[in-house]
Amino acid sequence: MTAARGRALLLIAALLIAAGAIAISRSRTPAPQERPTLLLLTSLPLVFGEGFSLDAGGSPALKALQSRYRVVPISVTEPAELRKGRLLLMAHPLAQPAEALIALDDWVRGGSHVLLLADPLLEWPSERPLGDPLRPPPMFMDTGLLKHWGLRLDAPDKRGPAHRRLGGEQVLTLSPGALSGTCNISGDRLVAHCRIGKGSATIVADADLLDAARLGDGASANLDGLLSELAQLDAK
Repeated sequence: MTAARGRALLLIAALLIAAGAIAISRSRTPAPQERPTLLLLTSLPLVFGEGFSLDAGGSPALKALQSRYRVVPISVTEPAELRKGRLLLMAHPLAQPAEALIALDDWVRGGSHVLLLADPLLEWPSERPLGDPLRPPPMFMDTGLLKHWGLRLDAPDKRGPAHRRLGGEQVLTLSPGALSGTCNISGDRLVAHCRIGKGSATIVADADLLDAARLGDGASANLDGLLSELAQLDAK
């Protein structure tokens, strides 16, 4: 073997090793300390089950979120809580007080981002009786936020499963609503992308798509679509 040929083979080997290292680096799951913060506000049993047991270790949706983010649950959109991050997932939240909605609007307009799952007809099963404050509300309790952002949310014409598009994925929803207004609305009316001041909001007219245990095989694409929408917000 000539010296030139030996050097060429060493160079090829070095390039292959470097390419492999880059591929591994890109594909590995980020360590917890490397993950960006995601604030989570929800009435759904994503972090705990209805019995507040830690035995299950969180829902499949929570585990998917934790694979990309350091998830920080919050209970209300007040300034002290919102200062903990710049990206928020509101998954069918309870009605927020007026002052908390003002704080949320200011936070978004200042350059932060929110993904809001606003379901006008929630099909998520619950063992808690109607009227129980810990039971997820049967519909998104809008107290003027969507209208303030130029949107209208309508209930579905009929109940049942329906395929829609979210984050580039075909997802399975249950009795999804329909959005209209001045934002960028998807053709199937499931998703609205809104520019709000220096920040942005993505609104999705369904929350049942997070019920991975109930939806079975359809849940994987649902969670991929959710993560894709969050990644788009986080990149802004």
